[in-house]
Amino acid sequence: MNASEIICKKTITDDFKKGKQLLKDLEHSITIFGSARTPQTDKYSMLAQKLSFKLAKKGINIITGGGDGIMQAANRGAYKANNAHSIGLNIELPFEQSGNPYTTKDLTFNYFFSRKYMLVKYSKACVVFPGGFGTLDEMFEVLTLTQTGKMNGFKIYLVGEDYWKYLLKFMKKSLYKEGMIDKEDLDIITLTDDIKLIEKEILKLVS
Repeated sequence: MNASEIICKKTITDDFKKGKQLLKDLEHSITIFGSARTPQTDKYSMLAQKLSFKLAKKGINIITGGGDGIMQAANRGAYKANNAHSIGLNIELPFEQSGNPYTTKDLTFNYFFSRKYMLVKYSKACVVFPGGFGTLDEMFEVLTLTQTGKMNGFKIYLVGEDYWKYLLKFMKKSLYKEGMIDKEDLDIITLTDDIKLIEKEILKLVS
């Protein structure tokens, strides 16, 4: 093993070790995904902040990717609630990503795969707000893990009915119709803009 391989192995190990140390003793956590580009005044940012505030007031920790946009809004809501942890699991990128100031626990990862794992490893559910390729990547990985039984009982909520409806239509009209997924796989996802419903169901999950 050459020097670069040794360094790579060490940084991978560090990602998982530090992530576990940061999160392992936390109970009742959920993850929020969404775009780093969304303005704080956008309706989805305001919904993310409101939902996170309400959940954190009930003692539920909020985990995000630690960046701007939806992530910042969610962390701000949890931070203002001041009754649970507001966690940011960041990653260094050449553009877009920067840490937001509304976290009580944070960590910067070296690799996307270790960050994605830790984003949901200790969570009971994830709420996915509108986002781009990164958000889709995170969502589909969680869908796959849930579908294959690696995350039993995990719930996935999509907020943004107008935004996500064409993706759900594709899943039904193409993936399901062509036999690529089963009907029950579609039940993993709840599409709703009703954050009161999401709050109620998440409280049941963590009780």
